[in-house]
Amino acid sequence: MDSFLKIGITCYPSLGGSGVVATELGKLLAEKGHEVHFISHSVPFRLGSFHKNIKYHEVDVSDYYVFRYPPYDLSLATKMAQVAKAQNLDVLHVHYAVPHAVCAFLAKQMVGDKLKIVTTLHGTDITVLAQDESLKDLIRLAINESDAVTSVSRDLMRETREVLDITRDIDLTYNFVDERVYYPRECCDCKADFADPGEKVLMHISNFRPVKRVSDVVDVFEMVNRKVPSKLLFVGEGPDLPKIQWKIKEMGLEDRVHFLGKQDDIAQVISMADILLLPSEKESFGLVALEAMACGVPTVGSIAGGIPELVAHGETGFLAPIGDTRLMADYCISLLTDDELTSRVREACLQRAKTEFSSDIITAAYEAIYYRVLNRKLPRLKPACG
Repeated sequence: MDSFLKIGITCYPSLGGSGVVATELGKLLAEKGHEVHFISHSVPFRLGSFHKNIKYHEVDVSDYYVFRYPPYDLSLATKMAQVAKAQNLDVLHVHYAVPHAVCAFLAKQMVGDKLKIVTTLHGTDITVLAQDESLKDLIRLAINESDAVTSVSRDLMRETREVLDITRDIDLTYNFVDERVYYPRECCDCKADFADPGEKVLMHISNFRPVKRVSDVVDVFEMVNRKVPSKLLFVGEGPDLPKIQWKIKEMGLEDRVHFLGKQDDIAQVISMADILLLPSEKESFGLVALEAMACGVPTVGSIAGGIPELVAHGETGFLAPIGDTRLMADYCISLLTDDELTSRVREACLQRAKTEFSSDIITAAYEAIYYRVLNRKLPRLKPACG
């Protein structure tokens, strides 16, 4: 029996942590010899150029005139079933319960029980959608009918059980970064474009939604800048961006703040920072904090969601209660004015990223889940980054 698997992966292909993790996982699985099929409405943005053992299957949405709205969910379920039959897939790994796990459930009804479904919960499907009473039963069905369910943090696992009354087993599989991409970059020239010699750089990366509390970032920076000459770099775009730009103008900080927009090479950008600010009120994992950690950049953020599972307080960064900008600013000032502390924290960041959240560890965990649901013995395969 062939030891390699045929794996279908469905995720949101645009910008977002779940799509990043799903795409990077697929690439690493393909490197190990598995055959990976991405099934979505567009090519995942992190997929890039040609990869051996990876195929992409586009979902075409019907424009039949009786439909008021294009039925993407039905088209996705149909495409999943078609690919599963044509490619003889072993596993469909879907990221997010709604709509992807629901579509996988429908596809399995068409294909048969031979096809196994693994659902990874990333956050919004539980922290937002599952709060809607009209969707709870559907999300609960998708989770309970999956052959395996994984969660990116213990906190998200807890909330899933509480909100949906889920009693089934859920596997903890943290997010990861590819250490061949995320490592401290030489960026003196880039940094000099934004900060003068001796100035420190604080950075915030997000989609600028209210849940990210970007206004708190500005407040923290204003307090830090009074004590430590510094610049603030914003990376990303989103609905709260105009409001933040107006606040910065009102506070007279325009010459201290730079907006970089969306960036592809996050490792290069984040390496310019001395501190990453992440004051979110909800964060199922906080992938950007892990990306920063792998580049040796400590996070100062909030005690929210899965952030405390990722950022070891006092070791790889500092955490404060949600909204406590004064304490966050104090932590930043301590880091920026104490070279010995900074050196110790940076080294701890690199070590923790390598030992707790490496691509080899997490990819192997997912492989073990695939073979378990297939009731097959896990073979000895080469490391993903080997």
